[in-house]
Amino acid sequence: MKRLAAASVALGVTLASCSGGHGFSSMLPANGSADTSATSTSPSGGLSVRGSRVVAAPAGWATTSTQALSLPTLSDAGVLAASTQLTVRLGLQVHNAAALKQAAASQAQMSASQVLAEFSPTSSDVSTVTSYLQSKGFTNVTVEPNNLIVSATGTAAQVSSAFNTTLHRFSGTVQGATGLFANISPAYVPTALNGIVVAVMGLNDIPAFAVPPHPKGVSINHAAASASAAAPQPESPCSVSSVYIIGLPSPEPIPTPVAGQVGCPRNYTPSDYWRAYDVNKTPAAKNINVAILTEGNPAPAISDFRVNEQGDGLPQVPVSIRQVGLAGTDTSSDSEGEWTLDMTASSGMAGNLRHIDVYAATSFTDSDIALMFSKWQSDDRDHVANASFGGCEVYPYLDGSMLVDDEVLAEAAAQGQTLFASTGDTGSFCSVGNPNGVPGGAPLVEYPAASPYVTAVGGTTLWSTLAGAYQGESAWVAGGGGLSQFEYSPSWESPTQPVGTTAVGSSFRGLPDVAMDGDLQTGMIIYMQGSWTVIGGTSLSSPLMAGVWARMLNAHPSAGFAPPALYRVYGASSAGVAYVGPPPWIAVGPFHDIVSGANGAYAATPGFDYTSGMGSVDVDLLDAAIGK
Repeated sequence: MKRLAAASVALGVTLASCSGGHGFSSMLPANGSADTSATSTSPSGGLSVRGSRVVAAPAGWATTSTQALSLPTLSDAGVLAASTQLTVRLGLQVHNAAALKQAAASQAQMSASQVLAEFSPTSSDVSTVTSYLQSKGFTNVTVEPNNLIVSATGTAAQVSSAFNTTLHRFSGTVQGATGLFANISPAYVPTALNGIVVAVMGLNDIPAFAVPPHPKGVSINHAAASASAAAPQPESPCSVSSVYIIGLPSPEPIPTPVAGQVGCPRNYTPSDYWRAYDVNKTPAAKNINVAILTEGNPAPAISDFRVNEQGDGLPQVPVSIRQVGLAGTDTSSDSEGEWTLDMTASSGMAGNLRHIDVYAATSFTDSDIALMFSKWQSDDRDHVANASFGGCEVYPYLDGSMLVDDEVLAEAAAQGQTLFASTGDTGSFCSVGNPNGVPGGAPLVEYPAASPYVTAVGGTTLWSTLAGAYQGESAWVAGGGGLSQFEYSPSWESPTQPVGTTAVGSSFRGLPDVAMDGDLQTGMIIYMQGSWTVIGGTSLSSPLMAGVWARMLNAHPSAGFAPPALYRVYGASSAGVAYVGPPPWIAVGPFHDIVSGANGAYAATPGFDYTSGMGSVDVDLLDAAIGK
């Protein structure tokens, strides 16, 4: 069992402890209404999310997972105007939850129609829900193809009446958004919908998710950097030139090698990662589609992606935008740069792709993101997807979207689809507005990385020779990781992580699963917003791993949902492995077990840890292991 750099957050943590005295933003509620007791029951039949203890429902009503929200640093401006038009999204209960979990664990590749028939809410369930909404005056009632989400439009007065809740307006700003509203009491449904509706989304418009703010390096001469990288370089310890280390406006110093380290920090083009992570024999993923999950308007990012393909000599991959809901207007520099990074890193690591589908949500609210996850799953076009955004896990838990998202993502897993998600850039905390690369915040992990049905990817500092040969990695000081306070550990992870000795389904979900390069000082050279620069973060790590898995699926189409396969290979490789000294990493089959560095509360030590999970991967060795 691992020794941790600091004690983990205690089971039963109260949300009240997150809101005072630490400069946390208004994204953390003041109440302690969330109950993380392991004895409470999940409304989704124990699929993944810890149940919540809520006030007993009034007569004639049944509880849902949508709890009251409190925004302590914003000013309550009173009841939301009754005529305000709102879109609500009701999350419905999956069927056969135990069988659904088993399908995900077995790496089944069921069709969307099979999943719909075996696990999704029935047509009778949907009819009961739609009839209720229509009876309460809602219009534009829409059912998603998987039957898991029913959307409808109504006034605030209709919403309050239909779900026995109270909506208030708040003044102030959260992640640039103003004029926010939220439900200050739980959401209920009539007893006739008990066991059918598990959450009511859309009762707040808080932007609960965000992309990390990316500090960029100075503009560089890409041609000169590429020519220097291509020139013969020594494999011995190196002195770093300005071509390889680009000064970043970051609080981090240039990394210092640890004891026994013979490599050096440098920057990488996408194809440079092929040598660092041993891509010599594994074919490019030319037959695989990848989805990039975004928000706002991703069109400008596609133009920059084309420059990156040309700059690194990569094939041009067809790209389509798949709009989810209303077209968003967000073209902020952080978002635009993020989507460029996601496409470039995933496609670059994959070597080639058949197609990239860019899913574009209207906003970063939990409700809109849940709809995007649902579209990706029900479309069943892309068996690899990347989400380089996240937010404190507390909000999806409180408003019920965590439960709905996990249902959707579990169905995706049963179809053989894998979502890769970044764990955040603030160390063993969830981001609440701190600068990128600065550990700190609330002692919680980020969602959607926390979902058991996601491959969570943490960050490392990558060491190599000037020629790019792998020389080891350290845990990146700001790489996300830790123990979820709301999600259970899935069966494939529980035997591996330190707290997995408790009963499966009762222990914490540990993050990350794996890790890849993410240090801002060893990041990727990229063209974005008019110049060549360098960018890092776990939002680099995640698409790199998505590109790796695209290669695996191209070579092994039956590999399916990634986490069970990765943990199985790790478990089979770890027996008898012992740490014997330098280099500062341990070969565990195709994994680089990272044993140096820390991310705040946790240290990298031999075996699974909460900085790098199982470690990074040797692609050719992983290809061979998956094929066995």
